[in-house]
Amino acid sequence: MDQSDKACSKADETKCQAQEKVSCMEEKATNAAQSAKESCNEAGQQMQAMAQDASEAIKSTVGAHK
Repeated sequence: MDQSDKACSKADETKCQAQEKVSCMEEKATNAAQSAKESCNEAGQQMQAMAQDASEAIKSTVGAHK
């Protein structure tokens, strides 16, 4: 194996390592985005439940004064 072949082999190895790192980073980003989406959905459901409870409390209070 001459110097040129060694350089090509090293370049190929470096390219594979970089592709693996990119793939890993993409997976981490996808997982983070999914987690954020789930957190937002959960927060939205909690807010909706709180609003419903508040609405029911107001209806109950208004109805109690009639």
